[in-house]
Amino acid sequence: MARTFAYCRVSTADQTSENQLGEIQAAGFAVEPRRIVQETISGSVPAMERPGFSRLVDRLESGDVLIVTKLDRLGRNAMDVRATVERLAADDVRVHCLALGGVDLTSAAGRMTMTVLSAVAEFERDLLIERTQAGLARVRAEGKPLGRPSSLSSEQQEAIRGQRAAGVSLGALAKEYGVSRAAIQRVERRAPH
Repeated sequence: MARTFAYCRVSTADQTSENQLGEIQAAGFAVEPRRIVQETISGSVPAMERPGFSRLVDRLESGDVLIVTKLDRLGRNAMDVRATVERLAADDVRVHCLALGGVDLTSAAGRMTMTVLSAVAEFERDLLIERTQAGLARVRAEGKPLGRPSSLSSEQQEAIRGQRAAGVSLGALAKEYGVSRAAIQRVERRAPH
């Protein structure tokens, strides 16, 4: 007989997975408490590298059903989500995503839905990259400096280069100017030649 499991993930300790559990119950799934895995970990960590999810996968058997509220509970990266679903499908575990109408992601319709969503996500990412590069090129063409403004004035930077040439340590200069050692090193690297 198929067992039903639920995977609920939040990214930070100040978040709770209670809403996810409520959605699963409202969808008509009665999941035994011992089959609910709640985890606090970033979605950027691949699913199979998450301690809670990894232990869950070890418990799943052929015919079991895994419920998630949204695809992003499995991961932010479409490639990781797809690999995770394919791994579970190979073990004959069905994955239901409530946000997609409860579709079984391991079915033909579920795989098609995931493929379309992955393609759209990739397209959006490519558009974002194009817009970012176009914006950077425009700013460069206008002659504007890129990056965060220096916390040290031009005069301070010149004084630091002179003091470094005289042998003053990074730590002493960092303390004197109230910046990090790395900031002093950046001043040295950016010295006009």
